[in-house]
Amino acid sequence: MSRSSPAVDEAAPWAGATRPYDLVKELVVALVVVGLLTVVLAAVFSSPDETGVTLQRWASAAPSDFVTTAAMELDGSSTSAGYGAPYNHNGSGQALGPLHLQRWLGVRIPVDPAGDFVLSPLRTVRGDPSVAAAVATYTAASAAQRQTWASNFTTAVAAAPNSDPTQITAGDYGPVPTLTTSLLGLAQSGALDSQLVTPGGGFYQSDYTRPLLFLADGSYLSDLAQRRHLAGNQWGMMNETGNFPGQAWLWLYTFWYQISPFKHSGNGDALVWAVMLILSLGLVLVPFIPGVRSIPRLVPVHRLIWRSYYRAHPLASAPPADAAGPPAGT
Repeated sequence: MSRSSPAVDEAAPWAGATRPYDLVKELVVALVVVGLLTVVLAAVFSSPDETGVTLQRWASAAPSDFVTTAAMELDGSSTSAGYGAPYNHNGSGQALGPLHLQRWLGVRIPVDPAGDFVLSPLRTVRGDPSVAAAVATYTAASAAQRQTWASNFTTAVAAAPNSDPTQITAGDYGPVPTLTTSLLGLAQSGALDSQLVTPGGGFYQSDYTRPLLFLADGSYLSDLAQRRHLAGNQWGMMNETGNFPGQAWLWLYTFWYQISPFKHSGNGDALVWAVMLILSLGLVLVPFIPGVRSIPRLVPVHRLIWRSYYRAHPLASAPPADAAGPPAGT
């Protein structure tokens, strides 16, 4: 509170001129204007967003990448196969020093990449005995044998010209070539998309966890993101597709991914999360941090913002130490 009484009694009733004001009318006009602008601008400029990437689109545009990724799901070398919680126990996950945050969450969405992405969809194929035979042969083999077949096939595809599965050399691949080729056909037909969205069917199909994990295991989706300026090292979190500006308010979050040690750390997500938590707590606790709470008094920008008040109250004293704002009564 000011040490001297204000020159004007601010508690006194207003004695100046008044005029009627229709708040409801203003709200309706604002809604109509904004609505019309939205429709007109959407019709003129459309949306920068593109249609969603599906498994069918991936299998049709990059069949070699699709087949290679399917083989990696079988041999357990894909990202999702070794991700860890909340999908499986195959990885330690993100951690902050001794705090294994990701592992603590546990496996809440069980995902078996080999079974869910490859074998289960192929079991639905009808009319092709070779597919059923390949699935039966693969599942009947020992874990070591399955690993050998899938690993040999993955290595052979990587060594083939242009990583083309149709140009691999002869080798001990077991039924893996039949499995991956059949899955490719299933994906190109569009059937795999619906099967992975809601395994076992169902009216509501809204869980895209499995198709997204499968897509992310390949290089097709990441290549698209790179070309659309959506990659993590391109400030992608705050971009729209193409070169359109997007969620600019996320700049502080995505900023940390552009610098070391965050961009090189396997625990980058956990580290960035911790930094943002500290910064958020700092913002909330500004009134209680000595020195920081004194900035408004030491750098009186508020006097510029509230200049009309200080012009009308020249006797108002400066705010006491550590105060942050104009005197009471404003």
